[in-house]
Amino acid sequence: MILKNNDSLKDQTIDADICIVGTGAAGIPLALSLVETGLKVVLLESGDLKHNSDTQMLYAGELADERLHSPPDKYRHRRLGGSTAIWGGRCMPFDPIDFEPRDYVSFSGWPVSFADLEPYYPAANSILEAGEYVYDADKVFDSEAMPLFKGFRSKRLRTNSLERFSCPTNLGTRYYKRLSLAENLQVITGANCTNIELLQSGEQVNYLDVASITGNHFKVKAKSYVLAVGGIETARMLLASNKVAKQGIGNEHDLVGRFYQCHIAGNVGNLTINGNIDDVRHGYEVSPEGIYCRRRLSLTESTQRQEKLLNMVARLHFPRIVDPTHKSGVLSGLFFARFFISYEYSKRLKDGNQAGLAVYLKHLRNIVFDSFDTIRFLTHWLFKRTLADRKFPSVILRNKTNHFSLEVHGEQTPNYESRISLIDEKDALGVPRVRIDWRYLSQDVDSVRRTLRILGEEIKASGIGNFDFNEETFEQDLMRFGAYGGHHIGTARMGDDPATSVVNKDCRVHTVNNLYVASSAVFPTSSQANPTLTITAMALRLADHLKKVHAA
Repeated sequence: MILKNNDSLKDQTIDADICIVGTGAAGIPLALSLVETGLKVVLLESGDLKHNSDTQMLYAGELADERLHSPPDKYRHRRLGGSTAIWGGRCMPFDPIDFEPRDYVSFSGWPVSFADLEPYYPAANSILEAGEYVYDADKVFDSEAMPLFKGFRSKRLRTNSLERFSCPTNLGTRYYKRLSLAENLQVITGANCTNIELLQSGEQVNYLDVASITGNHFKVKAKSYVLAVGGIETARMLLASNKVAKQGIGNEHDLVGRFYQCHIAGNVGNLTINGNIDDVRHGYEVSPEGIYCRRRLSLTESTQRQEKLLNMVARLHFPRIVDPTHKSGVLSGLFFARFFISYEYSKRLKDGNQAGLAVYLKHLRNIVFDSFDTIRFLTHWLFKRTLADRKFPSVILRNKTNHFSLEVHGEQTPNYESRISLIDEKDALGVPRVRIDWRYLSQDVDSVRRTLRILGEEIKASGIGNFDFNEETFEQDLMRFGAYGGHHIGTARMGDDPATSVVNKDCRVHTVNNLYVASSAVFPTSSQANPTLTITAMALRLADHLKKVHAA
């Protein structure tokens, strides 16, 4: 059942077995898994199906450095489905090495292994509509399928790992009917958790305070509570709920909001592949079950350990869009369209520069002289993206020259000084707003640099081409957009030791016996991968744990 936080709920106390706060990639899969047991579940959502600017502004806050991080109300949505309403659909699992302690990565190591989580990945793949749980190109496509680079062989560099793409699926609209029909599930929209009230002992949640932006208030009293509100909001809620735990819930060791990670991501270098353009497979392939897939470059795990490198992947990419010397009518068209594209996808198009008249004229010239490709692209985009149920994932240009840049996506070193904290300013519901102080380390940049050097060595040694990048401007080029993307990781890290972590291996807050966290906030490290698939897998694992707890 789905209902709104209206007068019918005013000043009531709602009872449940389990209360989940948040309806994104963790909250909805968790709720749907739990309702199969007959447990009474309440699922709270701040927004409704559609975007509401007043509700969205509850996310607003401040930045330590606006050059390094987007405003906190961007990349996150307060609505049914959460940020799956705006995600790009990219799915891939974490790698086994991501869960292991690495002596060269401070604060690495999870209290669970890849083997513990892997059984939940197939169901997560299905929920997110990303097809089968197979991420090896050699197993997905037949032996006749061309590799990324024809004739390339390397013992250190992999080219057969895949990323798969969801529709992209908005979980709010996709599972709306199932949420509506579940008899033992109550989904309440317009319901903002404003406080987690502990018993005086501090060892258990007593109830949640819930409010709407229209002024209604009620409480939820449950046996177990789950925060499924993302890496930033989890830290905010734990820190702001400080009536009993004065330093914030779970924050006895000043860890909540610490170790905030995103990904090191950017476009760098120049890759030239020798031979025919047909010898390079740089675009999307469609799997037998109709899923868009794309191949990536990555170092083997043994090479990462040997060279003491963080995890990273690279994708073939086109030149910088804002530079008209690419002579691509498609890219110039995107340059002109940048002010009409949502923030989440237009940031790189704007590139932080104010283009002069001469630049605009050169882009216009590209469109005129490359009109055939531009029309071809627009037709493809209309039918394969705009009008399609399963959308073509991103812009892919026709390979004319075998010249590419590399789009890299790399792991961060967990950094205690990178953090989410509270400020004095409060939102419309009286909850303190956040301050985001995202930081990266020289180790993060150096790891990407050394990884790309190895990639260049392997490309050159194979005889298929050449890759180079500007060593002097490398960090500037790589970090041009700072923490690009909505990957908010590590702010309530998982671990066995309460002195070094916030939640245990079952995602329960160490000091509170009925409060759990379901989001990338619990990830100790960030991997090379977008977090959504692993968020959903972790939520399904938590669902199994809660079933056992409530069956006892």
